[in-house]
Amino acid sequence: MTWIGVLIALAGALGYALGAALQQYEAVSAGASLTLMRRPRWWIGGAIGLTGACLHAVALSFAPLVAVQPISVATLVFAVPLAAFLHGRRPYRAEILGSIAVVVGLLWLMMLVPHGDAVPRLSDGAALGFIGVILLIALVSQVAATRVRGPARAMLLAIGAGVVTAGVSTFVRVVGGGLEGDLGRLVHWFTLAVPVLLILAVVLLQRSYAVGYFGIAYAGVQVVDPITSVTAGVLLLGEPLPTGPSAAIPALCAAALTIAGTITLGRLAPDHSRPAPVAATVEARPLTAASDRV
Repeated sequence: MTWIGVLIALAGALGYALGAALQQYEAVSAGASLTLMRRPRWWIGGAIGLTGACLHAVALSFAPLVAVQPISVATLVFAVPLAAFLHGRRPYRAEILGSIAVVVGLLWLMMLVPHGDAVPRLSDGAALGFIGVILLIALVSQVAATRVRGPARAMLLAIGAGVVTAGVSTFVRVVGGGLEGDLGRLVHWFTLAVPVLLILAVVLLQRSYAVGYFGIAYAGVQVVDPITSVTAGVLLLGEPLPTGPSAAIPALCAAALTIAGTITLGRLAPDHSRPAPVAATVEARPLTAASDRV
């Protein structure tokens, strides 16, 4: 059943990547405001992304968080070129290399976590505590983002979006994985928590996309989401962790690769769908050489 979940998650992740690229294009142009509601391409991106998210939810009913969550990271290598294409340019070599580094590093890290098929169980108290923690992290990241600009702002906003998205994934795993053929178990406040957290996650995602650094924003969400989800799976749902000293060095190497890729993406100039003023154009030039274009 785990492999079925993985295949469904891969299909959903590809849809999510395309939807994210479309929505980011519109968010850069219109800003993270209600103006987006009048843009058909934003709705199309949302519909595609929602389809991907639904497939992701189905996958979580077949496989544990530690197996499904890392799959979405692999779409970073597709999402970044798609976003570059929408903005009328070719992707920079640094974008491709940074994306691959994040994907390889995070997948490597997640592969060190053993997989299990235990039925997820979560108490009301633990669930409320989990929601409180992710909302606190999201609030702190949003406040901190008001004090910085550029890639640092995009990353902080992405952290908030990532932890809330992880909350959605965790509750979907608990609800879907705990059904065991009994649809009556859907009548629970956990089920209501999913759409509420999802709406909040969408708002925070648009704010991170609107900064213009799609690579750093998307990578930030894709890194924070699975790490938070796996942590929740281990601490709250009893999913297993790797044991033995032999996993420590590979885990450190994988983490270093992920961090290096994220930093590389953060050094790139923001995308803008409208022509920038001459002064701003010089400032917005990527910090990589012209040979970095591919």
